[in-house]
Amino acid sequence: MSACEPQSPDLDTGPQPTVYRHSMDGAPTSLDPAHASSIYANFLVVNLFDTLYRYRYLARPYELVPNLAESLPEVSADGLIHTIRIKPGVRFIDDPAFPNGKGRVVRAADVVYSIKRHFDPATRSQGSWLWRGRIVGLDEWSEQGADYDREVAGLRALDDRTLQIQLIAPYPQLTHTLAQGFSAVVPAEAVEYHEAALGIHPVGSGPYRLARFDSTGATLIRNTGFRTEPFSLEAEGYDSSTQGGFGLESLEGEVPPFADRVEVAFITEDAARWSTFNAGESHFVKAPVTQFDQILASRNPPTLRAEYAERYHLLANLESGFVHTDFNMNDPRIGYHPDPDQNVRNRALRCAIVKAFDWERRNEVFFSGLGRVFPGIIPPVTPEYQPPGADDPTTRDVLGAISLLKRNGWHAGNLPELEYGFTSSVTERQMFEQFRSFMADIGYPAERIRPLTFASYGDYARAYSNREVMLINSSWTMDYPDAQNTMQLFYGPNAAPGSNVANYENGEFDRLYQTGASMPPSPLRTTLYQKMNRLVIGDCATISGISRTLVLLWDREWRMLPDRSFVGGYFVRFAAPPATPEAKETNP
Repeated sequence: MSACEPQSPDLDTGPQPTVYRHSMDGAPTSLDPAHASSIYANFLVVNLFDTLYRYRYLARPYELVPNLAESLPEVSADGLIHTIRIKPGVRFIDDPAFPNGKGRVVRAADVVYSIKRHFDPATRSQGSWLWRGRIVGLDEWSEQGADYDREVAGLRALDDRTLQIQLIAPYPQLTHTLAQGFSAVVPAEAVEYHEAALGIHPVGSGPYRLARFDSTGATLIRNTGFRTEPFSLEAEGYDSSTQGGFGLESLEGEVPPFADRVEVAFITEDAARWSTFNAGESHFVKAPVTQFDQILASRNPPTLRAEYAERYHLLANLESGFVHTDFNMNDPRIGYHPDPDQNVRNRALRCAIVKAFDWERRNEVFFSGLGRVFPGIIPPVTPEYQPPGADDPTTRDVLGAISLLKRNGWHAGNLPELEYGFTSSVTERQMFEQFRSFMADIGYPAERIRPLTFASYGDYARAYSNREVMLINSSWTMDYPDAQNTMQLFYGPNAAPGSNVANYENGEFDRLYQTGASMPPSPLRTTLYQKMNRLVIGDCATISGISRTLVLLWDREWRMLPDRSFVGGYFVRFAAPPATPEAKETNP
């Protein structure tokens, strides 16, 4: 069924609704912005709610632009006071939470409330790390009872349309944080009315509203009250030399969102997701690595075989993020131990595991050799990236690992049981088995490396956020284009349930992080971050890492430029259905 065919008998007359179908390789468990900690949740949240800022749809490198805000912040000379005006007349969707069920105008006080929620212990926010220790009085507000009636000195609504944020120290990334799903604006009435059900009954002011959400997918329908803002190629950063073949020119002056309905299918299994796409049941797919040999005519650069190029557009680039496996440093079997001698032995065990890991093999088997292996936590897409030297810790060293174990008193009889966490899927299971085979080469008994599987990513995320997973196999997609975003993954105060799921604690790392946090990108900050990277590597807190080459395919008839990075779900409002015959004649 095409997007323009009738969907049900009662839609037989008049223009048919356009439907954009998107397949996603994971599923969120909550659409509450305070819990939008995964790329899957964020994808939906930024379509259902508003954020003050977003990223220009087409600009590369990525650039911030106003979304709910009227303009970029007005910043004081010392970098501490940010004043932001929001657009007039923006309304929340109609919902029973409001008097007479009628959505009201969004106010600056709603932004204040939404950020405060992250610091209310009852919310159990997964996004408070974005602003912890940054805004004057906000942490104290949390510690003193999280009374919403009490004003926070550094977070104030000066009037209905003016927000003022006062920082403790300069924070160059503040505006980036206000483009994240975590910062989405939620009305207090909806939280009080729906309570825990907010996660399945979102009430926002975004381009879409929720019609369905379950374990298999979500359906979004156009918010007919969404503000009218005509599409501009120039404003969105259009580059005809690289983006001229996607039909975007025909959208000039049209008003997004362009699709009447968005259907998102959560399909974790690669084969099933590919079959759905290849059968024409979805318009977009992140191509599974298992299909690369079938669809690619060449790997360098990635190009499609002729039969696929006729049907699909291709976009292939290095992801803004990386895949890694963290040790839960809170687990005394593998991480920190109160006995100093055992603590040393545990570090040696972790380092031996890191040495035994075969990144070259992992890249070839699971990423078709297209990934970029690198040491530590500064991925290659960032300016701070430092190519590995002669002592590259990602180079496999089986003999060195065996020697390290022996010197520290480890042997087959006393090695602890390793619990390797992952979501239940064929690919994840294969990765686990490969990891176990790597460890067998250094004498680790297979029966002491057991899988810890979870039915969904949401279940898995809850478990590692509760510090219940020993080895956490996961990926991190950067929230914003600044290496500070990966540095915070190992900052002590961000320990789980925050973003530091490794529960890493290193006083020097934290001190350097605090120093760098108020610095704009510069050679000095780069030197500082590279030193921090070496500390994480030296403590063997993670097995890292690889940045994947993402191969995105989408239906040639759809006029859009999808993104799995900073534009993320924001691109959905600009996903346009096939042009009408009249439009095709006008825009050949």
